[in-house]
Amino acid sequence: MKEPLLGHESSSLSEAKRSRSLFADVGLFSNITFSWMGPLLDLGKRKTLDLNDVPFLDDCDSVHGIVPKFRSKIASISATGQYTDVTTVKLAKALVLTTWKLIIVTAVYALLRTVTSYVGPYLIEYFVGYLNESPRSAKKGYLLVLAFVVAQFMESLSSRHLLFRSQQLGVRVRSALIAIIYQKGLALSSQSRQSSSNGELINVVSLDAERVGDFNWSMHELWLVPVQISLAMVILYSTLGLAAFAALAATLLTMLANIPLGKIEQNYQEKTMTAKDARMSAMSEILQNMRILKLQGWELIFLSKIKELRKVEMNWIKKYVYTSSMLISVFFGATAFVAMITFGTCMILGIPLETGKVLSALATFRQLQGPIHSLPDTISSVIQTKVSLDRICSFLCLEELASDVVTKLPSGSTDISVEVRNGHFSWDSSSQVPTLQDLNFRVQKGMRVAICGTVGSGKSSLLSCILGEIPKLSGEVRTCGRIACVSQSPWIQSGTIEENILFGTQMNRERYEKVLAACSLTNDLDILPLGDQTVIGERGINLSGGQKQRIQIARALYQDADIFLFDDPFSAVDARTGLHLFKECLLGFLASKTVIYVTHHVEFLPSADVILVLRDGKIAQSGDYTEILKSGEELMELVVSHKDALSTLDMLECPSGNFDSTYHPGGNGSTLFIAEDKKDDNNEEEGIVQNGQLVEEEEREKGRVGFIVYWKYITMAYNGALVPLILLAQIIFQVLQIGSNFWMAWAAPVSKDVDPPVSSLLMVNVYVALALVSSLCIFIRSHFLVIAGCKTATILFEKMHECIFRAPMSFFDSTPSGRILNRASTDQSTVDTRLFDLMGYLLFPAIEILGTIILMSQIAWPVFVIFIPIIVASLWYQQYYIDAARELQRLIGVCRAPVMQHFTESIAGSNIIRCFQKERQFISSIGHLMDNLSRPSLYNAAAMEWLCFRLDILSSFIFSFTLILLVSSSTALIDPKTAGLAVTYGLSLNMLQGWAIAVLCSLENQMISVERMLQYMNIPSEPPLTISKSRPNCQWPTKGEIELRNLHVRYAPQLPFVLKGLTCTLPGGKKTGIVGRTGGGKSTLIQALFRIVDPCIGQVLIDGIDICTIGLHDLRTRLSIIPQDPVMFQGTLRSNIDPLGEYSDEQIWEALDSCHLGDQVRKNELKLDSTVIESGKNWSAGQRQLVCLGRVILKRRKILVLDEATSSVDPITDNLIQKTLKHQFSECTVITIAHRITSVLDSDKVLLLDNGEIAEYDEPAKLLEDSTSLFSKLVSEYTMGSDYK
Repeated sequence: MKEPLLGHESSSLSEAKRSRSLFADVGLFSNITFSWMGPLLDLGKRKTLDLNDVPFLDDCDSVHGIVPKFRSKIASISATGQYTDVTTVKLAKALVLTTWKLIIVTAVYALLRTVTSYVGPYLIEYFVGYLNESPRSAKKGYLLVLAFVVAQFMESLSSRHLLFRSQQLGVRVRSALIAIIYQKGLALSSQSRQSSSNGELINVVSLDAERVGDFNWSMHELWLVPVQISLAMVILYSTLGLAAFAALAATLLTMLANIPLGKIEQNYQEKTMTAKDARMSAMSEILQNMRILKLQGWELIFLSKIKELRKVEMNWIKKYVYTSSMLISVFFGATAFVAMITFGTCMILGIPLETGKVLSALATFRQLQGPIHSLPDTISSVIQTKVSLDRICSFLCLEELASDVVTKLPSGSTDISVEVRNGHFSWDSSSQVPTLQDLNFRVQKGMRVAICGTVGSGKSSLLSCILGEIPKLSGEVRTCGRIACVSQSPWIQSGTIEENILFGTQMNRERYEKVLAACSLTNDLDILPLGDQTVIGERGINLSGGQKQRIQIARALYQDADIFLFDDPFSAVDARTGLHLFKECLLGFLASKTVIYVTHHVEFLPSADVILVLRDGKIAQSGDYTEILKSGEELMELVVSHKDALSTLDMLECPSGNFDSTYHPGGNGSTLFIAEDKKDDNNEEEGIVQNGQLVEEEEREKGRVGFIVYWKYITMAYNGALVPLILLAQIIFQVLQIGSNFWMAWAAPVSKDVDPPVSSLLMVNVYVALALVSSLCIFIRSHFLVIAGCKTATILFEKMHECIFRAPMSFFDSTPSGRILNRASTDQSTVDTRLFDLMGYLLFPAIEILGTIILMSQIAWPVFVIFIPIIVASLWYQQYYIDAARELQRLIGVCRAPVMQHFTESIAGSNIIRCFQKERQFISSIGHLMDNLSRPSLYNAAAMEWLCFRLDILSSFIFSFTLILLVSSSTALIDPKTAGLAVTYGLSLNMLQGWAIAVLCSLENQMISVERMLQYMNIPSEPPLTISKSRPNCQWPTKGEIELRNLHVRYAPQLPFVLKGLTCTLPGGKKTGIVGRTGGGKSTLIQALFRIVDPCIGQVLIDGIDICTIGLHDLRTRLSIIPQDPVMFQGTLRSNIDPLGEYSDEQIWEALDSCHLGDQVRKNELKLDSTVIESGKNWSAGQRQLVCLGRVILKRRKILVLDEATSSVDPITDNLIQKTLKHQFSECTVITIAHRITSVLDSDKVLLLDNGEIAEYDEPAKLLEDSTSLFSKLVSEYTMGSDYK
């Protein structure tokens, strides 16, 4: 056992060695210039990068390197060492302690960058003075040039490394948080699971952890603001004296103006997040149950629900972005405001304004614009991070499963496997009546215990108490040995079938084959194109219900446990397979083990050593089969109702033929991959064909984001009418800005001895006027930008959701919901708040750079000559970089979905993961997925800095060239004023160019979100919902006669037919049973009836109307179905039973009474408004089935389809349901697909499908007379099973 583990360790070490190669051991020069990124960029140029091309992470950046540190820090900080008492401050402290080295490195870079950025403004006054001197010393000039250039180079170098290290820090923080959140998610108690919806969990991982990780960008801004202000004060004081304090006051004022706006913004931000949570959890629930919505014709009602939720969210988003646009306009105008106050003060105090001083002051204000400008972003980033940390904290503080509920003894230490003494348990600790009470029982090693009882009597809860999943009020539970469990609704992971069965244990081929045979999976696997290597879709989408259940049983059998718990797994399979499973698995494979099974099948009771009969959460009886039959009426009821069902047969002579000869385990009870008998028929074209897999790789566009995407985005709102207005406002703003600075430089005298061209008063007044107009322009631009942005976000949202909701079922079968949710949350978020801002930001540096170059070439025209080759070089670098960078960015998008999907899957199956004690395995796999996401993120950042560093060098080249020209040309040729202004602007050339490139790349990266959303706006949609020319009248169907004419159905053009030429008439107003082995095509026939798949050849006529000629809604709303998986949606009981709100309370109560739920609902204080949590998890499977029955009784349609409608209820309730159906639907056409043969025996006709063809179609009695008929054989198997001991 140890060897493979050690082997694994060493392999991961060698991988780590290999992974240190990229930037851990590079030389100094390579490190400074980012040259180590060269090979990756080069590879990106030659081919489209995929994940295998991206180098590994360094150990200290990967999850297994960072999480243990983080965990130990949290443990040392919190009082109990648990997560439950972590506060936001403690969490933040733990994060800082885990990453303190990197934080210090980035702080040093940040400080260096700030200090060097103020060298230029300080030197400008000297430079203008120098240009004004008559005999100039060349040496002094060149020293000044050197100082300028070195400072600029250092600034560029430190900011490149600051940004790269910040990204590295972000990767570490995000990995640590997601790993911890995931670990917590696996340990949540059932109550905590109920209190937090899936939407919230998804957001905590996808948005909140990201937010905290992104905080590194603005972390240092906070303490740098005072440093920057102090530096600016030093320079201003040296040039302007006391007026510097006026500048300080003005700066502080603009910063203070920020605080109230920032608070309002935070409030809106929180509200937006809450609204988003609500929308996401509704969306994830809808995607899981899309099939039901289609069958019922409800998709548009649920779409309007999502739109309503979106309206609320949009309302907050609008307030949020309007507030932040106000902030932006305040800050664009801030420089002018500060300058205005300062120069005004100079006039009042009589401080002389000379060109050198004015330019030095203006350059300083431009530098100050940085901190003032980033302050609102920093504040809102601090706010968002705090909100996110609070949310993560409140998640970490949720109650965990108590570890002391069950005393677990090691295997073999006692011969009692399970013992419960005086047990009282309750799911809801606040309720008066516990779920289970007075439990006392012990199970000896090797016993088989059956648990039975009516719906809602607490059978599943009893198994939960053995697993320790249900909160214990009092008593004690002891188990001895390892436990494996099989839940009632199967939990299957995405991955191959083999991975699902092995579930992380070593492959033992012999045992594996035995398990497959016992679960009769061998035949199923032979049919699948890739056998057990077939990848199962999310939640087992391309498997039938029976296959999922059998894979789940195989998973339990393969784990060599001591105690096996089965929660009624036999109801999802037909009688014969159920019997085979019971005989092979429980009696054969597990003969020596302790087995506890819940069942509704009376025929499985006699072989139990002990039967526990539950009623209302108490054990009403216990003993073996014969004892209980003698002693009381509880079990008797179940048996009698089972016998009633069988008695129909006794009227007919029971067919001869002994059991063994008709019973071949796995004979042709195999399940076809495509046309399985269960609801989840898959019908994806490319999926299966590509390589026999259903779930396709997520598409990612190749190459650059097409111009068409930008064009669509820009022209979506108001056909792009606002774009020219925004452009115009921006250009006027920047022309006025440069103009006002030019005016100041021109109007101020060069030195004390020269007369000024205009009076100081006029000079300042004109400046103020220009500043006011430019502020107005920026306000107009921000406002228009927000209007256009919100409009576009709304249009994209509505179009995409309409396309998703109208997509055919095949789309949902082949697309994991994680991908759709990703577009609805992360991508939508980008479009809501980020994109239009970036569009606006792009204009700013672009226009400014242009203005600067024009200014510089005014004073030294040769600059223009050198500018051209440098622009060409810049563009070449950008082209070289973009191929790799774009694919890295796309990989980030593609690698994010598996993290989300793994997270939601694990949370859904957390009880199974805990039962099998596989937490460590799952935590390490989320670590692996996180690293896959971190790799492209980190190298993408490095590529960006590689480019910016090279561009900085180029722009420094222009700047130094200009300076040398100015220093070396004669005084007569140069006007010191314009020269000074050019240098002032040239100082920020690097920053502007970096800004432009960063925004450009960020824009292209974020634009991928639009591209991904547009992808989903081109999904082919289903046929129209209504066709106005051929609408059936409102009474249709009146008779309910269904005629099949040569019906052929297949799921994709290149696949074989599943239904092969069915021709028959199902009479109106009669009951027809559809039976057949698993995979015979029963469910496909129902899907064809509802047009989930359309016939390729032939027709289906209802009352003489071809169903393909009318709209889908007209068809689906006139038929009723009780689906195989009973589904309830979050909301109230009323909204579940009558989602359209068409019926009165009296009608609803009547329906509830008819389906035997009335009494249970009346017990609840809220009655019809009883809450239903996500997916109806607070109602038992049987109760959910009854609610579905209630829906049908309310609708009263002429045609009713029952798809194995009573699989999760006990025989007594089943009998009641059958009687209700007989009574309520006596005049209707009822079509039943059944595994319990008894439920079709009283049908008027039985249709037996075999391999997609009609094998037999007649009255049941006639078919039973012929002992060779297939139907007789099915029935005899069932009755034999019932006599089976």
